[in-house]
Amino acid sequence: MKAMVDRRTFSKTLACGVGTAALPEMPAQMPARKLHIGHTSITWLDFSGGGRRGAAPAKTAPPAGGRANAGVAGGPAVDPALVETIIRDVSGLGFWGLEVFGNVAPALEPDITLGRLLQKYNNLPLISIVASPECANPAGLKESIRIMAEQAAAAKKYGARIVLMNASGGRRDASYNFQEHKANIANALNEASKAMADLGMQAVLHQHTGTMVETRDEVYAIMDAVDTRVMKAGFDVGQLSKGGADPVQIVKDFLPVVEHLHLKDWDGGPNWAQYCPLGRGKVDLKAILDLMEKKGTLKGMVMVELDPSPGMPLPALETAKIAKAYLQKLGYTFRA
Repeated sequence: MKAMVDRRTFSKTLACGVGTAALPEMPAQMPARKLHIGHTSITWLDFSGGGRRGAAPAKTAPPAGGRANAGVAGGPAVDPALVETIIRDVSGLGFWGLEVFGNVAPALEPDITLGRLLQKYNNLPLISIVASPECANPAGLKESIRIMAEQAAAAKKYGARIVLMNASGGRRDASYNFQEHKANIANALNEASKAMADLGMQAVLHQHTGTMVETRDEVYAIMDAVDTRVMKAGFDVGQLSKGGADPVQIVKDFLPVVEHLHLKDWDGGPNWAQYCPLGRGKVDLKAILDLMEKKGTLKGMVMVELDPSPGMPLPALETAKIAKAYLQKLGYTFRA
């Protein structure tokens, strides 16, 4: 039987566990936090060439030693030199883990392996990849899961354990009708999650503005429809805010199944796709982190993220430094 978990069940679970009451204010002297914080790779990437999440699967093999085409999850072509820069910067700042797009690990084999780069920079742990099933067209689901499995298997060799899934394959426009797609979305996410579980990987829903699951009601509807024994939650709190939802309430409601999280701030401004460095926007990041601390152990990790955009006023490394300083003020520690 499917493990159908509705909002009422979540509330009852929370009442017995972490609770739904407002969390107390943190004391002036912040205690050391338990969770480790990582960083995603997207802040360093350039999407001006058309690569994006939800892009169609690559049809050609990557050139040896060069740039590789994007896979199911999308993202720009893989540049080995840029991947090394990302790993160097994330490790150099002491973040505890890294997230990359699903096509990165297979693209860097056999000439320049991802594992070799991770080892070179203080054995930075690879935690998660983004790889998504075809949710709009059932005819393409099997092939998309095959590519997901290929990407997940390659990443697992270097320690990855989380696969973030967008509801990809169909883009939103004025004619988009969620109810018409709901059954296909839920089925695709369930089937992909089972395939990832067979590989020993945990799949999580990663809602995203502009995809087939974006709004508050869509998040609740899909989380109520899927099998939460195999699919958990990996929300992006900045994306939730941008989509008009309350990310604190959503994280609270689904906390028992949140196993990964993108920590992102949003200010609606002109840069970084309307996001901003941590602590400079409207998202109640502290309240979200308090909830995650109450939950404790995660299969994945809380990951700092900031989307790139043309003409960014600060380079990626500087925004990551701002995030680190903000988190240190809240009591978080970083690798030596």
